[in-house]
Amino acid sequence: MAAGLGLGFLAVLVIVLWISSPYPDSGPGGALHLAAGLWLLAHGADLVRYETLSGVPAPVGMTPLLLVALPVLLMRRAARLGSASGDGSDGDEVLPASAVFSAVTCGYLTVGSLATVYAAGGPMPADPLSAAWHVPLVAVLAAAGGVWVAKGRPLGSLPEWVPKGVRRAVARPRYALALRSGAAGALVLLGGGVLLVGASLAWHGAEVQGTFLALTGVWSGRFAVLLLALALIPNAMVWGAAYALGPGFALGAGATVTPLGFEGSAALPLPRFPLLSALPSQGPGSPVTWAVGVIPVAAGLAVGWFAVRRAREVSYGETALTAGLGAMVCGLLTAGLAGAASGPLGSAELARFGPVWWQAGGAAAAWTLAVAVPLAVAVHAWRNRPAAGTGDEWHVPGTRELRWETLRRAAGAPLVPDRAPVAVPAAAPAPVPPVPPVRPQPQPNPVPVPEPDPEPEPDPVPTPIPDPVPAMPVAPPVLPVSGARVLSRRRPPL
Repeated sequence: MAAGLGLGFLAVLVIVLWISSPYPDSGPGGALHLAAGLWLLAHGADLVRYETLSGVPAPVGMTPLLLVALPVLLMRRAARLGSASGDGSDGDEVLPASAVFSAVTCGYLTVGSLATVYAAGGPMPADPLSAAWHVPLVAVLAAAGGVWVAKGRPLGSLPEWVPKGVRRAVARPRYALALRSGAAGALVLLGGGVLLVGASLAWHGAEVQGTFLALTGVWSGRFAVLLLALALIPNAMVWGAAYALGPGFALGAGATVTPLGFEGSAALPLPRFPLLSALPSQGPGSPVTWAVGVIPVAAGLAVGWFAVRRAREVSYGETALTAGLGAMVCGLLTAGLAGAASGPLGSAELARFGPVWWQAGGAAAAWTLAVAVPLAVAVHAWRNRPAAGTGDEWHVPGTRELRWETLRRAAGAPLVPDRAPVAVPAAAPAPVPPVPPVRPQPQPNPVPVPEPDPEPEPDPVPTPIPDPVPAMPVAPPVLPVSGARVLSRRRPPL
């Protein structure tokens, strides 16, 4: 299903462009063959262009990275829906992850094999050897990701056949932090590449517009060029990151673009394309091009910041090791992206086109390692510093006794008795002398007193109601805390 949707989308797009083109080179069959070839190119397979001016077949191995998202998302969604189809609530059979993975992958590879055979009869067939390992690789990774998400993203332990020391080492938190910090550094590099590409397009706006209008005069052709440029934007991001790292990227067998200068032949036969019109001018670099070094420095700062654990028991060596591993992860990710974003566009001068993967990855690891390790150690020391002016007195011997003594004085009574009370024998009670009885005395008869006439009661005066007094907030008692150090109390000798 996922393979059919991907093929159908590209087939409809190519047919629409073929219908709207005023000069179609072939019939609808050629357009469908081209759609099958583009679908294989989206998986990373190399295409072969036979219709060249020299008559020598020219390979086309640069894959638009935005086009790769189409098969990956469809395959991942198919695997996720297949794993979540039955939950066992209504008697449904819950399919194991291995069964879903095998079924989805086998079906996808079957359609991929048929598409490879069908594209062989078109103007740009796919290289069978290249398609034989690119299509299964993308299918396996995407299907595994979809099944893993559908099963709740479980993170179990390594298999038993892995050595015990390796399993214990991987279970440590430093590796999770290293992956997170390395991914953060790679994202910062890609963000810097986007800024460089956008700034270069704006700086060379007139050249880019002229190239775009000169390629074709019909709206269908311009729309196709625009779609291709959008699909190559992620590739341009990686190229910009490689340029900022220092190794730059190749524009053929004899030309290299770096911040130090544009070296190579002045008569390089570059294709007329809008993104290529935004390249820097040939010649040595300038302070403007040297300023791109802030991008790898920012990536190193990101790696060092995310490599620090918020725990006091972590040593400085552990923090430095985590930052170093994060730098290695950033280098590996950059190398993989550089390899995916480059490829040949011809057989002679354009056989090398794009950044060299090992140069870009090594430069990313070196930049981030030089910046991330010192920053991680400094951040670790700053987060674990004692409070200002106290010297971390809470853990100093004698401070705890001082605080208890302050609480006793504020409470007025000892909170915890210092020692048990000593039992004292009771003394014999003293004799009490007898008290003589008191005889009652006769009282005289009372004299009657006439009661006065009752006076009329005055009218009641209304009592004024006092205004309510707002309740003032009572501040909690502040216990006096002294900063002096006292010794623990000693029990007096018996």
